[in-house]
Amino acid sequence: MLERVAKGDTLVVVRIDRLARSLSHLLEVIERLEAKGAFFRSIEDPIDTASPQGKFTLQVLGAAAEFERALIRERTKAGLASARTKGRVGGNPGLRAKDPAALRKVRLARQDGYIERLNETAQDWVPHVRRLRPDLAWEDVLRIVNGPLPRERQWTQSRLLRAVNAYVRDGFLPEAVLDRAGRRETDDRLPVIVAAIKGANPDITLQTICDRLEAMRERTPRGRTRWQPSSVKMLLERATKLGLLFQQ
Repeated sequence: MLERVAKGDTLVVVRIDRLARSLSHLLEVIERLEAKGAFFRSIEDPIDTASPQGKFTLQVLGAAAEFERALIRERTKAGLASARTKGRVGGNPGLRAKDPAALRKVRLARQDGYIERLNETAQDWVPHVRRLRPDLAWEDVLRIVNGPLPRERQWTQSRLLRAVNAYVRDGFLPEAVLDRAGRRETDDRLPVIVAAIKGANPDITLQTICDRLEAMRERTPRGRTRWQPSSVKMLLERATKLGLLFQQ
């Protein structure tokens, strides 16, 4: 829902406990909304960031949250110091002793959490990786993945490779996607890229593909300064002849 919020929108909830797990989480969500130029309003709480009174209430909540965090830090420090004077050391005893079972449990928990986070973005990259690898180099796959994404959601190559390796390890992707990319003729590279963009969205227009190639900073095949629909159409026809696309 937060990804769909646009500038000028107002997110409305019945109560703030329907949106956030804690006061600090609420402030984090509101900060994300403000960064997008959107507003927040709670029906049963005096919070409406579109009004001066609501902004004041939010500032008071922010100060209270910071005070709460400071108290928690102080209590934690005092508790740890008291425990040390009594000879007790915090943490997991199994981890301190490097017990294999405890280490494995923590490792699996971290892997599960990582996979859950990847699942939230799988629609952005899994279809492209499944369709393009290993026929296309990772650099080109990365640019195709990032083409339609906003800057804050774009991938780095190392992060994408880590995600792919995790999905291969858990059986969500075939091992073949990690094979070394085969060498392609230079003339075939652009048809492959255009076919990948078209394959991800069969209804995409020629002009939209032009815009996507511009965002990827792909050079035009005829030395022009900008991509033209006629050039994209030519590449799509070549991709069809190469068997990269089926005729509609």
